[in-house]
This record gives sequence, C-alpha cells and structure tokens, in this order.
Amino acid sequence: MDRWTGVLHVPLSRGGPPFRVAASLILSPDKTLAVPCANAILFTGDRVRGSGEPAIERLSDAAYLAGLLDRKLTGEANAWVVDAACFAGPFAVYRELVPSVNAVGDPKRYDASGFRAAAGVANILTHCVREIQNMITRATMKDSAGNQDPTASMLSFYPPRTIILGFSKGGVVVNQLVTELACLSLEPTKKSVDVSQPTRTLLTHNLLVPASASDVLSSISEFHYVDVGLNCAGAYITDHAVIKGIINYVLHTSKNLRFVLHGTPRQWSDPNRSWILMEKDTMMRLLQNGAQKCEGRLVLSEKRYFDGKPRSLLMHFEILEVMDIC
Repeated sequence: MDRWTGVLHVPLSRGGPPFRVAASLILSPDKTLAVPCANAILFTGDRVRGSGEPAIERLSDAAYLAGLLDRKLTGEANAWVVDAACFAGPFAVYRELVPSVNAVGDPKRYDASGFRAAAGVANILTHCVREIQNMITRATMKDSAGNQDPTASMLSFYPPRTIILGFSKGGVVVNQLVTELACLSLEPTKKSVDVSQPTRTLLTHNLLVPASASDVLSSISEFHYVDVGLNCAGAYITDHAVIKGIINYVLHTSKNLRFVLHGTPRQWSDPNRSWILMEKDTMMRLLQNGAQKCEGRLVLSEKRYFDGKPRSLLMHFEILEVMDIC
C-alpha cells in the first residue's frame, strides 16, 4: 500500500514553538488518507550533535525514524515521530505535554490535571491530518475525487488503536500519558470520562486519529519504553497510586493494555545512574502484581538488547533499529 510521507511543524498554541512531526501514513487506492488499524507515535529524546557516528546521526532524524517505525508495525498502521518543541541546548523540553518539567526537561512529578499530554497529542495529530488532507486536496483538485470527503469511503465502527513509544527523554511523555490514563479510573464516577467506547465526535468526523484527550486515552493499547533514562528520578512510573489506577482501568473497561520495557546496558547497567534500573524493576513488579487480577488483559514484557556489550551511546540509538515492538 502506498504511503504519504513528510515532515510538518505544529504549534499547540498561537505563537508557541512548533513540534517537528515526521509521518508515514497509509493511502487508499484513490490516494487519499486511509483509516489505519493503528497510529504509532514515537516521542524522541535529547539531541546529539557532532558525534562523528553516521548511525547516530541517521537515527536522530525524525523522518528516517518514521519510515523505520512503519516497517516494524503489523497491519495497515500509521507512524508518527514527534520531536520536542523546545530544546535547552541538547536537552529536549516537553513542557507543552508535561507541564512539570524544569528548564532542561527533567520532570519534577507527573500530574494528570487537565490531561495535558493527551490533549496535546490529539491537537498535534488532528492539525497534521488537516494539513496533509489540504495538501492532498490541492494536488488532486483537477480530479473530481478531490472534492470528496477523504474518509467518506473508509468508514468503520472502531477507530484505530494508539501505540505510544518514548525513546530516551521521550519517556517522560509516556509517563505523563500513563498517569493521565490512570487518573480516569481514580476519579469519582460522575466525573470520570467514559473510555469504554469511542466518542461520537471521533466516529462521525475523524476516523483517522483520536480527536480529543479522552479519545487519545481510550484508544491507547500499548506503551513502549525504549531505553528511557534521565539524569534524575522519573524515568519510569513508581507511584503505587498510578499503577493502581492502571489496574482499575483495565479491570473496569473491556480494554486490553500492553506495557513493553526495552533497554540496553547504556541505561540499565549505568553505575552512575543506578536509579534507572531500580525504577524499571519497581514499575515492572507493581504491574506484575496487579496483572494477576486482570485475567490476561494486562500484558507485560521486558526486552533486553546488546547484553554483554560495553555500554555506549551508539547502542542507545541502535536499539531503535533492532527493537521488536510486535
């Protein structure tokens, strides 16, 4: 199946800094955007410049990563790669999605108030789709099909699943989304968001991507932590209340949820940042304890890469090429 590929720049607010978004999206036979089975969204980390290593330079490029990600996905899925909107020198600062981060992008805490990450993801994706559809429409205006609704012939009842991946510093966005998803089940029933069914807005107006914060959260089927790590605590979720919220979410909806922790010795065997391994082990243990109640609907796995090799910056990036997300 053909694909639309390209890079867009998306601000979340008027005059705000733009996110650089690379996309590889499936096209229907008439060259309009097709409804995918899933949208996979990878959030990247800090910048590395002047490494002198071609592989690191290649794997730092969002457009290259979008093509790499789409080849790893099963079925007819869309790949999105999102760079932080702001950088403090080399450091990625996801302040628009994780409001608690400091000047260099390290999180002080994860707070679900306002569902900022989910709302931001919905905003980014809908803005991108609208811009891409406009490009396609302008290119096909001479054809009568160019005036048709680009999704009219592709309607289906269920919207696509969302797969969330965070690489390195991009893991802070994964943690924020996990916290927001957990918060839904912790709120009083009268105030909670119904995540058991797709919303009417999504079904009738935009089947390509989730269109609101609740749509994003209800569509998430997988969280992938890809060699995440920070120079402070917070690379993984260790808050018991958040994990309890995730367990309650799985128990009280018909959803299945998958967590995959991918790592290399670069992060999991760093003697100077031993908290990364401890946080990873704590999160996995808490999830495993809760998964026993979920009748197989909460799936967990841990995948190690380059075991036995000396820690290096190169392996930290090469995990993107070799990781198994299926």
